[in-house]
Amino acid sequence: MLTLDGITDLSSRVGQELGVSTWHTVTQQKITAFAESTEDFERIHLDSQRGREAGFGGTIAHGLYTLSLGPKFLYEIFTMRGVSLGLNYGFERVRFLTPVPVDSRVRMAAALSAATPIAGGTKFTVTETFEIDGHDKPACVADSILAYFH
Repeated sequence: MLTLDGITDLSSRVGQELGVSTWHTVTQQKITAFAESTEDFERIHLDSQRGREAGFGGTIAHGLYTLSLGPKFLYEIFTMRGVSLGLNYGFERVRFLTPVPVDSRVRMAAALSAATPIAGGTKFTVTETFEIDGHDKPACVADSILAYFH
């Protein structure tokens, strides 16, 4: 895990990869729990027969489930010291490129794309690439915005 000593340290890494998370197995139990917590009961996520009929070979994870793993993975990739507060500031761009089949493994690579001063801190753009084990094309690519304050 990368340990960063404040905003200046992170800012110095613009254009660099911050790291890659461990693999995370996407089980049906986790997909179902996500569906229940978000009340998104689209059948391709919950009914394997419907997933096969749709051409996915079985159920697939919600795209937003995959994206929601971003904070978990960032905590694995780096820790930030010397700041008073860190916030998820939102997303500039999100693309779901490949469905994530049930029981597959995903991980995330994070690269620091930009640093922009804001009142009391800095806003950072982190390009998050969610990879599926055994697939050439990523599941999702997102430009996540994090804000850190002095």
